[in-house]
Amino acid sequence: MSKPANLLVVEDDLNLGFLLMEFLEGAGYQVKWCRDALSGLEQFKKQYFNLCLLDVMMPGMDGFSLAKHIYQSDQHTPFLFLTARLLKEDRMKGYQLGAEDYITKPFDEEELLCKIKVILRRQKMQQVPSLPTHFQLGQFFFDAQRQELVRDGQPQRITEKETEVLQLLCQHKNQILRREEAVQLIYGKSDYFLGRSFDVYICRLRKLLMPDPNISIENVFKVGFILNVVEGEEAA
Repeated sequence: MSKPANLLVVEDDLNLGFLLMEFLEGAGYQVKWCRDALSGLEQFKKQYFNLCLLDVMMPGMDGFSLAKHIYQSDQHTPFLFLTARLLKEDRMKGYQLGAEDYITKPFDEEELLCKIKVILRRQKMQQVPSLPTHFQLGQFFFDAQRQELVRDGQPQRITEKETEVLQLLCQHKNQILRREEAVQLIYGKSDYFLGRSFDVYICRLRKLLMPDPNISIENVFKVGFILNVVEGEEAA
C-alpha cells in the first residue's frame, strides 16, 4: 500500500488551521500545520512534503515571501495559496511565483480536496519515468500511443484504460503485476469498486488476446496477474 501524501499547511488562523488539519487527515493525508511563515519554512527544511498549502496574509513574513523561499529550496515541491484577498494583482503574483492554484476563502472543502488530488496525481506522473509505448506480444503488436492492437496487419482500437492496463502488464511480462499497486497507478487510489473496474479491463484484454494461444493473462489468487507470453522455440 502506498504511503499517504505529506502536506504542509501554513495558516495563522487558529480555527481554520485546525479545521483544515482535521479535514485533510480525515481524507487520509499526513498533515503538518504551522501558524506562521518562519516556522513553516523551518519545517519545510526539516522534512519532505508532497504539497504546501500557504495562507497569504500572515504577520511577519507573508505567504508570497514564504513561497519564494520554498521555491529556492526545492523547485519541485508544488504549492497553492489560500487567501481571503480577491485582487487580480494578488492572483497574478501567486501564479507568477509558480503556484499550482490560488484558492479564495471561504472555500468548499470538497473542491479543495479535488484540487489537491489533481496536483498530487500530476506530481506523481512527473516523477514516474514514462512507460514504453510499443510492444511485440506473440502475434500481436501493441501500440500504446495509438491505442491499437495489431494482428495480421489488422489494427483493433482499444480504450484508454485498456491501454493503460495492458502497458502495465507488458512492463511486467511473465512476472506478477500486483493488483493493488496496479489499481493505485491507474486510478490514483485503491478501493473495492476501482478494483472491480480493473478486473473488468483484465477480462476484456483476455478476450482480445485470446486468438494467440501463446498469450494468456493468469490470475494469481489474492495477489495479482501475470501476462504470460511464450516466446522463441517454446511458442506453438
